[in-house]
Amino acid sequence: MHPWQGGTMTGRGVPADQFATPPAQHANGHSADRLAPRPLERPEVDPSQRHAFARPHGVSGSFDPDQHGLPVRGIEQAPPPADALVQAFGRPPSHGDGPLQRAPGEKPMTPETEPDPVLWRSDDQARSGDRDPWRDPAAGAILGPPAVPENQSDDDGERAAGPLLSAREVLFGRRVHPRALAILGVVALLVGVAGGFLGRITAEEGNPLVNPDVTLAEVDQGATDRPRGSVSQVAQRVVPAVVSIEVRIGGQGGSGSGVVIDGDGYVVTNNHVVSMAADTPNAQVSTVFHDGTRAPARVVGRDVKTDLAVLKVEVSNPTVAQLGDSDKLKVGDDVIAIGSPLGLAGTVTTGIVSSVHRPVRLAGEGTDTNAVIDAIQTDAAINPGNSGGALVDGTGAVVGINSAIRTLGSGGEGGSIGLGFAIPIDDVRRIAQELIRTGTVRHADLGVNAKSVSDGLADGAQVQNVQDGSSAAGGGMAEGDVIIKVGDRKVGSADELIVAVDRHQVGERVPVTVVRQGRELVLDVTLK
Repeated sequence: MHPWQGGTMTGRGVPADQFATPPAQHANGHSADRLAPRPLERPEVDPSQRHAFARPHGVSGSFDPDQHGLPVRGIEQAPPPADALVQAFGRPPSHGDGPLQRAPGEKPMTPETEPDPVLWRSDDQARSGDRDPWRDPAAGAILGPPAVPENQSDDDGERAAGPLLSAREVLFGRRVHPRALAILGVVALLVGVAGGFLGRITAEEGNPLVNPDVTLAEVDQGATDRPRGSVSQVAQRVVPAVVSIEVRIGGQGGSGSGVVIDGDGYVVTNNHVVSMAADTPNAQVSTVFHDGTRAPARVVGRDVKTDLAVLKVEVSNPTVAQLGDSDKLKVGDDVIAIGSPLGLAGTVTTGIVSSVHRPVRLAGEGTDTNAVIDAIQTDAAINPGNSGGALVDGTGAVVGINSAIRTLGSGGEGGSIGLGFAIPIDDVRRIAQELIRTGTVRHADLGVNAKSVSDGLADGAQVQNVQDGSSAAGGGMAEGDVIIKVGDRKVGSADELIVAVDRHQVGERVPVTVVRQGRELVLDVTLK
């Protein structure tokens, strides 16, 4: 059939109305006349294109040389492929050397002649239930059974490992033979014994200095009789009479030491220990005894010129220290310092008397102390916190109150270097007794301002000015006089003049030796 027969068709350059449908057929079988198709207009072909793309001379059909008997032009062949490629991609043996493409009209190979099964089955087989989703690329993804059946065994024939046995099943479940358990226990025991033996040998050889069999002998020394006056006996008697003093003012505080001097609970200490709490209403002053008893304390009185203060503690039957005689001390005598240095209560240190009647000026930041004491110098270790503690002689009597140290540290923050100073107990007894009786202390005053001088042959205190109405003015002392002696006490400096005058009572008449224009004069001065 011609492609234009049976309908209307339009084409480029050919209008649709130029074609007509076949005329209706008459009843007698004769058809009416119909129009013939319009001849095609074929444009002329370019000779160059005809020469390049035209068929060879004498060929009117396809280019197949077998059909037309044309000679086959030589074609350069590629080298033969490798055996591995031939085996992987070559024709199957059953195909021989024939073409892989079926000829037109050739039927496909039947299943009996197929060398390999197809990847998936036909639609009829799929509908019958024989469809294999693993080989059908159009099958949906679903969760199915495992790839290997549960009853399938391994290739090597070994059974799968079963559940592990618990200790209860091994011992009481009769899953293991008793003889096997006994053998296992014996083996474990032997392994443990061998391991311990080897470990001991290794340890002994690894450290030959260790001897596990050594036992140190203990020698029975019998009863220890300490001689009377030993440090241990003195400490046992005096330590209970020395207390620790704690001062608290809000978030600030300080600590020091004190000595119980009376059975009513009077404690003597340094003024600089409690001066910060003297005029503060909310200040708290506490004393801690040797046995740990803590009791509040009240300030009875203070003396800034001797750096002494007395506290009152409400306790019953306290241990009272025995007060000795400081005038009997000699350089080289053994002394013991007892106190709470750095907060360590009941600390005992020993030393000797390094010097007596050593004038030492006391002054410290945060305190109103401005004193010059006639100090006992000792090399017993004294540190911050020892202030107010006891300096005891070999008999256990208190001969001084520790007050100051000389240090090499900046700002006085260094520790002991063997230069400690204590207030003589004779001065302490006099000042403390006056404070307990009246709450205040009056000191004798000469009424002069002096400075230390030396002419190379003698030292003294030169008077800078004389106060009107003072004891010095009444005794005829003048400016420029050099005081070299007060009573029987020699004066070699301005500080020594202060301690020499302070040893006398108010109203006492005292001879004072001065040097005026190279001549010595003795002036009778009544101290006020």
